[in-house]
Amino acid sequence: MSQFTVFDVETPNRLNNRMSAIGITIIENEQIEKEFYTLVNPEAHFDPFNTMLTGISEESVRNAPSFPEVWEKIEPYMSDGLLVAHNAQFDMGVLKKCLLAYEIEWKPYARYICTVQMGRRLLPGISHKLNDLCDYYGIALDHHKADSDSRACAQILLRYLQSGADIRPFIRTCSLNR
Repeated sequence: MSQFTVFDVETPNRLNNRMSAIGITIIENEQIEKEFYTLVNPEAHFDPFNTMLTGISEESVRNAPSFPEVWEKIEPYMSDGLLVAHNAQFDMGVLKKCLLAYEIEWKPYARYICTVQMGRRLLPGISHKLNDLCDYYGIALDHHKADSDSRACAQILLRYLQSGADIRPFIRTCSLNR
């Protein structure tokens, strides 16, 4: 696999069915080649906890594009390469729920890998929280900021690949249908 689309989303509330930000980091030939970040107007309420955690509020997304507008820009990134996220079930779930909520047709399923699951097998006995892995590898992180989180996840994946890790056992499939 020569291209990976590493992404991270932030959400406005505990329902986790909308995103308030997305960060994407593209890896090609084992190098970070492109990055994309945007706030997203979730057209939904914000829980105080999420605002405190991410620093994103209703005010900060007031003029941000909605998910369908963002999707037009990110769909080519999301369609090329293998999707990657740290705690991928969460990010894949939010992506799926956004696609369904806005009735956006994409593809019936997406292949992805989770750097948490990889880390648990490759580095047993340590914490696999994103901030702890960043400390372990000396990676800069502004936690719960989608651009920083996606870049950090990409750098973790690169460390795993450079150590000789085989991604094939970690590839999973997410159904994007109801």
